[in-house]
Amino acid sequence: MNESGSASGAGAMHGTSVGDLAEGELLERIFPRLPHAEAELLGPGDDAAVVQAPDGRFVVTTDTMIHGPDFRLAWSSGHDLGWKAAASNLADVAAMGARPTALVVALAMPKHLPVAVLDGFAEGLRDACSALAPGCGVVGGDLAVSDVFMIAVTAFGDLEGRAPVRRDGAQVGDTVAVAGELGAAAAGLRLLFDRAVDEAGVPSAEAAAALRVEHQALVEAQLAPRPPIAAGVVAAVGGATAMLDLSDGLALDAGRLARASGVAIDLRSDALGADAALALSGGEDHALLATFPASSGVPAGFRAIGTVRPGAGVLVDDRLYDGHAGWDPYRDWDDAAG
Repeated sequence: MNESGSASGAGAMHGTSVGDLAEGELLERIFPRLPHAEAELLGPGDDAAVVQAPDGRFVVTTDTMIHGPDFRLAWSSGHDLGWKAAASNLADVAAMGARPTALVVALAMPKHLPVAVLDGFAEGLRDACSALAPGCGVVGGDLAVSDVFMIAVTAFGDLEGRAPVRRDGAQVGDTVAVAGELGAAAAGLRLLFDRAVDEAGVPSAEAAAALRVEHQALVEAQLAPRPPIAAGVVAAVGGATAMLDLSDGLALDAGRLARASGVAIDLRSDALGADAALALSGGEDHALLATFPASSGVPAGFRAIGTVRPGAGVLVDDRLYDGHAGWDPYRDWDDAAG
């Protein structure tokens, strides 16, 4: 993260807001909490980072999270936000068949945001990298002031000499497979909107905390997902012909893969879990959807859920899928922000 001004070494202060500290003081709190990247040659503190790229190429992706449409501070801790910001970007790197190597993180924060949220955010980044992509770390970023809390993460990955696994390579006859959960994040979000709000529909921290105890797995699938990052390399080595991250729902994302590849994706409802409708329409699973030649089988960590067929679009049990397609931020923003 770019540093300006002097740092005076702020200690832990209960009730302190980010607006009470100078940028250098905030960075002094963040830096010790951030994970270092094994590929880092020059990390945070200079004008830019320097990261190794042994393959000569690197995968790069970026994503934003904005308070309101993407998260609610009443429901998510700082640790949750750091974890999810890392996890969602690591999944995009994994979907290319690459190994995540480094993150760059930019935060735009209201001055009244408690410093404890920032501390937790940095620790969430650290813990997600350690658990999901060991060796990946934060090599830089930026801090800014904003009326709305916004998180932007850019992630880098190493292809390690392999070709990237794109979404346009699926072939007729391939097996469609998935690594990770389907529908759990959407089920958790549904619970939060149904039961973690007050009588006026305003998000309630107390209700969310109680809900998290009662339905821990589902709520954490939404607030702090654990995508199968290592499965991206497994798929690439296992001969995946196409792959993508399921961030917007299985039906919508499978449709993107089908359209890019010029094929139809036929899914089996009996392979989608107890709630096939939610698996098809729910977003933010960050599972990996991949296609593999039928002759090669499906590698460990993946399970078969369908077949690539001639035609176009997404089918379920040989019939064109006509249900809710998934999350579209431009179509669904009003619902999310309401």
